Amino acid sequence: MNNNKNKKVVAITGGSRGIGRAIAELFSAKGFSVAVCSRSPRETTLSSDIFHMQVDVRKKEEQNRFVAETVERFGGLHAYVNCAGASRWREIEKIDEAFVAEIIETSLLGTLWGCAAAASVLSKEGVIVNVSSLAGKRGSANNSAYCAAKFAVNGITQSLAKELGPRGIRVNAVCPVYVETPYILNSLEEKSSPAGGKSVREYLDLFAKTQTALHRLPTEEEVAEVVFFLASSQASAITGQCINVDCGVLPQ
Repeated sequence: MNNNKNKKVVAITGGSRGIGRAIAELFSAKGFSVAVCSRSPRETTLSSDIFHMQVDVRKKEEQNRFVAETVERFGGLHAYVNCAGASRWREIEKIDEAFVAEIIETSLLGTLWGCAAAASVLSKEGVIVNVSSLAGKRGSANNSAYCAAKFAVNGITQSLAKELGPRGIRVNAVCPVYVETPYILNSLEEKSSPAGGKSVREYLDLFAKTQTALHRLPTEEEVAEVVFFLASSQASAITGQCINVDCGVLPQ
């Protein structure tokens, strides 16, 4: 159990790489005890201060185990961040059951089971933050399965804000546009992606120049800062919101 009982505790799914890793490192730097899980083994570069479990978020019992182990190790849970997800593009005629399972079970069910596990132990002033996507606000070509999953994540967020609000638990989401993680860059290499099999770098540069208000894309660290704000007492009146982190692609 955590020797410093004054420390708040955050658990983060998909927390060993990309946006999840940035979130974990920020919470750790801010003095939280941090637990992360991922389907893959522990990254060797992950700070020794961060507890890691190998978990398949698509399975409800594994997320329950992750939460139970976090509470056992650190003495409680104050915030839960659902960041695990899968992003792929494919034309509707080429979508099969395996493709849908990868997207929906990771992004949608992974978030739902994470919320359920967290809600079972969070108390008043507890927080859930779901990492959604701008794809949860608007559709795009060859992206029906992913958009469906992220629209669902936003629906889960809004529904649980109403359900858990009377217990003093806040639930919000962040909706980033492209963030240049190795995973997204690799996904954009696929011919069905918006890059169309051409230079991913050129595609992203053109997208930033023509689609964003700031002529740039957000960073992992900027997304992490919004997540941390939503988990903090400074956001105590904010719940049920799905906040764009998109450098002005979709002003709302």
